[in-house]
Amino acid sequence: MSRTHSLRAALFAGCSLSFAFIAQPALAQHEGEEGQDPNILVTGHAAGAVFDREALERGQAGSSDTAELLSQLPGVDAATGGGFSSMPVIRGLSQQRISILVDGQLIDLSCPNDMNTPLSYTDPQTVASVQVLAGVSPVSLGGDNIGGIVAVSSAPPRFGDGTAITLSGSASAFYRSNGDGFGGSLSLTAANASFSATYSGSYTQSDQYHGGGGDGLVRSTEYAKTDHALALAYRDGMALVQLRGGFQFSPYEGFVNQAMDMVSNKSWFVNGSFEDSFDWGSVELTAAYRDTDHVMNFLEDKLPGAMPMNTEVHSFDMAGKTELPLSMHDTLRLGAEYHHQWLDDYWPPVAGSMMMGPNMFVNINGGTRNRAGAHVEWERHWSSALTTTAGLRYDRVAMNTGDVAPYGTSMMQLADVQAAAAFNAADRQRTDNNVSYSLLASWRVSDMATLEAGFAHKVRSPNLYERYAWGRGAMASRMIGWYGDGNGYVGNLDLLPEKADTLSLALNLGGGAYGWSLDIAPHYTRVDDYIDGQFLQVLTNMMGMPTPFVQLQFANQDAEFYGVDVAGTVELFHGEGGNGTSLALAASWLRGDNLTDGGPLYRQMPFNARASLVHHQGALELSAGLEWVAEKTRVDATRNEPVTDDYALVNIGVAYDAGPVRFSLTANNLFDSAYALPLGGVSLGDYKATGVLRPVPGRGRSIDFGISTRF
Repeated sequence: MSRTHSLRAALFAGCSLSFAFIAQPALAQHEGEEGQDPNILVTGHAAGAVFDREALERGQAGSSDTAELLSQLPGVDAATGGGFSSMPVIRGLSQQRISILVDGQLIDLSCPNDMNTPLSYTDPQTVASVQVLAGVSPVSLGGDNIGGIVAVSSAPPRFGDGTAITLSGSASAFYRSNGDGFGGSLSLTAANASFSATYSGSYTQSDQYHGGGGDGLVRSTEYAKTDHALALAYRDGMALVQLRGGFQFSPYEGFVNQAMDMVSNKSWFVNGSFEDSFDWGSVELTAAYRDTDHVMNFLEDKLPGAMPMNTEVHSFDMAGKTELPLSMHDTLRLGAEYHHQWLDDYWPPVAGSMMMGPNMFVNINGGTRNRAGAHVEWERHWSSALTTTAGLRYDRVAMNTGDVAPYGTSMMQLADVQAAAAFNAADRQRTDNNVSYSLLASWRVSDMATLEAGFAHKVRSPNLYERYAWGRGAMASRMIGWYGDGNGYVGNLDLLPEKADTLSLALNLGGGAYGWSLDIAPHYTRVDDYIDGQFLQVLTNMMGMPTPFVQLQFANQDAEFYGVDVAGTVELFHGEGGNGTSLALAASWLRGDNLTDGGPLYRQMPFNARASLVHHQGALELSAGLEWVAEKTRVDATRNEPVTDDYALVNIGVAYDAGPVRFSLTANNLFDSAYALPLGGVSLGDYKATGVLRPVPGRGRSIDFGISTRF
């Protein structure tokens, strides 16, 4: 079984065995900063979905942010970051709590603001598919998470016939009027029956965008990046050996809701895998290495001033998995893995600054986070209608770090001086022994109804910053945090792992044969020792006056999440040759509560609903979409989370397939409506320039053009 197929099989073990075909249009910017083509067709349902290459191709003209494209799914949202670095949120659980796999590999946190998120290393122009599981996930897909799964896959190797070399490829380009964004991609494959070599590369760039209505320029939203990858593969019978390496460089990326911007990110990686199938089962071996150099400072919107912050990260993975068919009805999956992360975070002194000098600020000194895990999973087909999957896994997470140091020892640096001394005197070595398990069942009640149920107990250990960020000064603590709230965060050596119990249901009705579908997925999660922010103090400015921001310390609390996701489609007209008209509807309701302080949890999406109408006539495709988001009044008072008003956005699009070439033209936010992003946080880029603190505005009207071809 190939690696792509084995991953998909494991994902589908937590979803329906027979997926409905749902037209889920990616309407205007659900939470990111870019718009999207309002005609993306996604295979899936309310508990999970698969974005194939065709679906991503339809959305890439409107967004360079993979996480934003995923936010069209019920239960999936995107917390605003940079222009290509939004963070996915699945059923209220943030990116740090879900498992994101890029070609089967994890990508470590390598920034105190989590600017270079795992999905920032992907580009919708070159990704082959994205699989999303919002419900309970099998333990075979990895540990150290308590939420859903996002699995991004590059194109599998393509082989030719015989010894002759065959050439194939694809290319694309786009332009967006709002922000003057543009980019393109190229993929080339040379292959014969045994060997395959594929190059893929992309570039994307945008200036700052304008908000809708009178919101004006939204500062610190510019970005640029380029990605290159080379994949080699050799096939011999059922055996497949793959080697893939790549490099990403981003010279800049503004962060509207952070005090800092990214001024350089260089990352290279190499992945290798071997897989083969035998009479007794299949085996898969993988190894990966990634090196990242990340630099933060101020772009033009946050000048004057300077504050360089550097992070270096090295990661190494290796894993082995085997799948053993025990009988016609039973399959056993066994696996073991090891993941190593090394991180250095240091802030060079600023010449002439009394606060940021004369020495280097050592934030994390050679921090390590090593995880070793093993799992066993049993899948049984009790009948053609009933399938169950039960799994158990163990993960050992060992963490440590070296001594730290403040910028200096003056009185104005006293808080950090005292904090560094206490941190260096403490025992910083921590080891967590985490046990997780899951049970999933899928029952095909009839030809038009499938019922899924899942229960899981998952455990996640704190990351390096949650445990080891030590600075107590106002400035130092405000450099920590991925929340976009402007507040300061302090680590906690005594943090315990988060432990989540999740119950998820999904009822899938109808299907393609019936011309309609309806999916309803209620869910509930209780998290013990949930890592949230505990109030320490109100932060003051240089004059000692209070600011709108506070200092918080990571602390274990208790939380619960519950809600329901609904998706449905109906075929209004069906003609010959693929002609027809379809209507798609989707809605999500979610509530997240902090059980310790009794208040709402941070960054919980309010009720939202989407509708889209798509018509196909020969080579022509017409689409229209509407998105409505309710006002957000349940906000986290501890973080001073802003309230946002309700809004509605309208998008229209047209596409034409001229043989191998596809043209698309889309108007996102057609009426240029002004609105604030419910998960956007506060606009610190604008605050620096204007002195007015506002929620991050959404993107105004944009006319997006795309062209793509295959050869």
